[in-house]
Formats: sequence, C-alpha cells, structure tokens
Amino acid sequence: MRYADAARHAREKALKTDKRKHKYGRIVLAGNPNVGKSVIFGLLTGQYVTVSNYPGTTVEVSHGNIMLDSKKFVLVDSPGINSFIPMSEDERVTRDMLLAERPENVVLVADSKNLKRALMLLVQLAEMDLPCILTLNMEDEAKARGIEINYRKLEEMLKVRVIGTVAPERKGISKLKESLLISRRPDVAIDYGDTLEGYISKISSLLPDANISRRSISLMVLSGDDSLREWLIAHLDSGTIKAIEDLRDEAQIRHKIPLANLIAKKRIDQAEAIVNAVMERGAATAGHIARWLGRWSMHPFWGIFFMLFVLFCFYKFVGEFGAGTMVDFFEEVIFGRYLSPGIEKAVKLLIPLPLVQDFFIGRYGLFTMAITYAVAIILPITTTFFIAFGFLEDSGYLPRIAVLTNSAFSKIGLNGKAVLPMVLGLGCGTMATMTTRILETKRERIIATFLIAMAIPCSAQLGVILGMLGPYPIKVAAWWIGTVIFVLMLTGYISSKIVPGDKADFFLEIPPMRLPKIGNILMKTMSRIQWYLKEAVPLFIIGTLLLFVLDKTKILAWLEHIASPVVVNFLGLPEKTAGVFLLGFLRRDYGAAGLFELAKQGLMNENQIIVSIVTLTLFVPCLASFFMIIKERGPKTALLMFTLITTFALLVGGGVNLVLKAIG
Repeated sequence: MRYADAARHAREKALKTDKRKHKYGRIVLAGNPNVGKSVIFGLLTGQYVTVSNYPGTTVEVSHGNIMLDSKKFVLVDSPGINSFIPMSEDERVTRDMLLAERPENVVLVADSKNLKRALMLLVQLAEMDLPCILTLNMEDEAKARGIEINYRKLEEMLKVRVIGTVAPERKGISKLKESLLISRRPDVAIDYGDTLEGYISKISSLLPDANISRRSISLMVLSGDDSLREWLIAHLDSGTIKAIEDLRDEAQIRHKIPLANLIAKKRIDQAEAIVNAVMERGAATAGHIARWLGRWSMHPFWGIFFMLFVLFCFYKFVGEFGAGTMVDFFEEVIFGRYLSPGIEKAVKLLIPLPLVQDFFIGRYGLFTMAITYAVAIILPITTTFFIAFGFLEDSGYLPRIAVLTNSAFSKIGLNGKAVLPMVLGLGCGTMATMTTRILETKRERIIATFLIAMAIPCSAQLGVILGMLGPYPIKVAAWWIGTVIFVLMLTGYISSKIVPGDKADFFLEIPPMRLPKIGNILMKTMSRIQWYLKEAVPLFIIGTLLLFVLDKTKILAWLEHIASPVVVNFLGLPEKTAGVFLLGFLRRDYGAAGLFELAKQGLMNENQIIVSIVTLTLFVPCLASFFMIIKERGPKTALLMFTLITTFALLVGGGVNLVLKAIG
C-alpha cells in the first residue's frame, strides 16, 4: 500500500474512532491478566463479563454505566496486559483505547502478591501523564503468604490513591467507588540517561498533541513499537515519520543493547525500588495445601496423572451427567411429556396448511428440530460444560494444563496457551474460535482455528458419539481417539511448516490454586448461557430453515444422491450416511445424532461405526463455527480451511476404511 493510501486509510479509521467517543466521561480499568479486574467491573456497574484465572480471557472490551456524584460515567473493562508496548492483540487494544480518548481516571488493578508487575504499568501511566488509582486486590491471599504492604507509605511515594480490596468478598469496593473521581497523576519519573533523554526530546518535538504525553509516545517509538505506525501515519506526513524513524535508528546505533531492553530495565529497577520500600515478607500463615497441590499439578510425571484424573471427572460430569441424565430429562420429560404434545396439537389446530405445519413440527421443523435440538439436547450439555470449565478457570488449574502441554503443542507450531481454545472447543467450536484471540501471533491464531475446526469435537457432538460408542468394544473407541489425535498432530505439524510467521515465546503467569466460589461460577455460567442463546440458537434456526427448504425443493435428496458414490464406494458406509454429513455441516451434533440413529437401527457394523465417527469428527465445522471463522480469519481463509478440511476428512475416512478391510 502506497503511503498516501495508507495515510488515508489510517485517517478514516481515526475519524471512525473519534465518532465512537463516549458521550459521558470514561473511567478505565486496567491491569495485568488474572488480577480480578472483571470481578471489580461487575461489582461497580452491576454488569458481568467473563471472569477467569487464565491470563488473557477478557479479550473484548466491556462497558458499563456508573453514577458518581449524580453524574453518569462509562466504566471500561480493558483487556489484561503486561505492558503498554503491545506484544499481543489485547495489549494493543488497551494502549489504543488510551491513545484514542483521554479517560477521566485509570483504575490500575494489581495483584497484591505481585506488586512489581503492576508498578511496571503504573510507571508507564505516569509517563503518559494519565491520572490513576492503584487498587491492590487479593490482599487476603497476600497476607496468607506473609506479604505486608505499607499502604500509607506507598501513597506518599506515588502521590495517588491506594486502596486494598478483596473483590469476591466485596471488601474495599465501596471505598474504591467513592475514590473514582479523585484524579491524581502518579509522581514517578525515570531518567533514561543523557543520550536517550536527548533522543526522547528530539522525537517529542516532532510529534503532535495527543491524549497521552509526547514523551510516552517517544518511548514507544524508541522501544520499537511497530503497532504505533498506523497512528503516526494518521497524524503526520511521510517526511516527519521518516525523521522520527531515523532518530530511533540513530539512538539504537549509539547503544550496545536493544533500546527496548534498556527502557524495560530502567522501569523494572524503578518498580523494584518502590516494592523494596513498602513491602515486607514474613512467614506464610495459610494456603499450604493449595501451594502443595499447585506444585504437584505441574510435576512432569505426577502432573500427567493429575490431569487425567481431572479430565476423567470432567467427562463424568459433562459426558455422563450432562449428555446423559440432563439430556434424557429435557428430552423425555420436559419436551416429551409436556411441550411437544401441546405444541403439535396447537399447530395442527390453528394452522390448516400442511406445508406450514411441516415448517413448525415436521421432520425439519422449527420446533421439532431447531428448538428441540438447541434446548433439549445442546443446552444441558453446554451448561454442564460451562460449570465444569468455570471451576477449572477459577481454581487456577488451566494455566497448569498449559505448562504440561506446552511441549506437545510446540511440535505443531503453538505453545501451551493454545490449550484454552482447544479445551473450549470441546464445549463449543464457535466460542473456541473466538478465544483464539488470546494467542499472540496471527500464525498461531490461524493454526489453532484450523485444528479446532477439523479435529476438536464440540460437547454436543462428543456427547452423542460417546453414547454411540457405549455398546461396542473398547477397540472401536481406541480407533476413533487414536486416529483423531494422529490427524491433529500430523496436520498441526504440517501447518506449522506451511503457515508463515514467527512462533511466539511462551510466557505465562501461574496463579495460585484456590477453591472456586460457587457464586462466581454460577454468574459466569449464566453469562455464557445468555451468550449461547443469543449467538448460537439463531444459527440453529437458520440451519433448520435451510434444511427445510432443501428438503421441500428436493435438493437435499439430490445432494445425498450426488454424494452417495463417495460415501458408499470410498468410505464403505450406507447410502443414508450422505445426508448425515450434510446435517453435520449445519450442526455437528445433528450429524452425530443421525449416525446414532443409524447405529441404533443396526444399519452399520463396527468398521462402519469407526469410519463414520472418524469422518464426521474431522468433517467441516458446523455452520455457526464457519460463520465465526469468516468473522475472525476472513472469507478467503475460511473458504480455504473449509475446502482442506472436507477433502482431508474424506481422505482419512477412506484410508481408515481401507486399513480396516485389509486387517479384517
């Protein structure tokens, strides 16, 4: 893109940002990942966003209204960050938020056990010339570890309000709310040395006025922040930008170490000096069992057994209780005894036209398929999954799984952080695709999205498949699991060699193990169920409507006929299976349910069971997931993934069929 085009594009984007500015004053919540920021946001606004112990979960920015002194303000919950010099998408979002519109105040939420990390951000806020309040959250955990912080001395050193909180217990929240309008800039200054200070001054003189100080922008430039270039293009001409970049390069030549390292070292030294002045460490008084459990859960050998035990409990709760007991109750009691008979009777009574009756209660009816599948089958499974996953999040165990699996994921171009979207994919591929945003690089996000779409069965599909495997010998399940894992590792390895880009380093904060609070888990579960009902259920309805139209126009039968040679001759499956795979695209669990029905009718032998569930698991993602891939990765990438996955699933299914025939 030529400079003129790039400048025009950047200015248009900046103009759109200006139009989105809030009518009311803004107060921004900022802080490191996993410090309880989203809990505080919920308590201050009465609204709720996803709360997680896993770093980076709050990827999207959330807003909520708050009344202070009879005036309305917008409270913004920004993504968790480790620096205002972005290394990931969520860090860039937070930095750009401050760059686009100056807030009335910034509430910097810190983990009291790790004050130094928060002070690194506070130093940068001071350089931005932004007012802030320092909130030391989790002070109960800090005291249990023998950590004592002198709040009064810290306030005197920083010249800002310092408030201790324990968010889940609402301790300190009222005091924090009363202090939100106390606007003070931190009194923290760093001297980067005569040479570097000279270049900071020269670059600052070339910069325009902004919502943050010119000095802070100069330091971002000198640190090699390439993400700032779009902002520079929007506000400066090409000659000025070249002069700034020449000064940056000249400054680097005059220093032996990278400027980013030099600047970071100065900030670390400043943060450590403050910590040493206000913090004392004594003997831990509590939490011994949790720390012991936390250590053993990451042990290279015993940690594997611990993880298998956790996954077993996860399966029993979601796979058996959710997909079995709860689904049976919803299907047989709520729908079977009460809802379905009444609705069918009402439709037949009120609507005389057979075509319209079929639209509501026919084979591909709005109620009999869309609502029944979405509420009676999928909702109980996803609800139990959300509860179990919330427990893992709030216990602090998910990052430990990431550490254990980092070595395996490194073989496929990812790191241990990818375990979050992968595990989420076992609940819902649509949501998992969205959470790939927590991965640092575009390359990782593409690989993770591809693997989720191809080889990770969602909870609804998984539940049906597990029920389908019940009557058969263990070797059938072993073939399925072994093939899917082999394909996951093989395609991941190939993708890591083909997809361009650098591999991100694996840096991960390990939170302490803690006993989750049931109230928080239930709040998160309700929030996610609300998301499911708003985002996924409409797609169920669209998919069912499409099926209805295809069925009535005979196109569905034609598609089944066209696909039958591949299904029958290559995959060795019954002809009816062709329609099942088409259903699998509309909803993965539709396809699994179709296979389940064929198996119950005795239309498939053991070999065909293996081939069918392997092919269906690897088959294209459902319509909802496909739409999400388009949204996250773009239409070209989504279409390429769709083509590759469809082709690969059929090839693997056919290969498994040939191998099974060969070995009898």
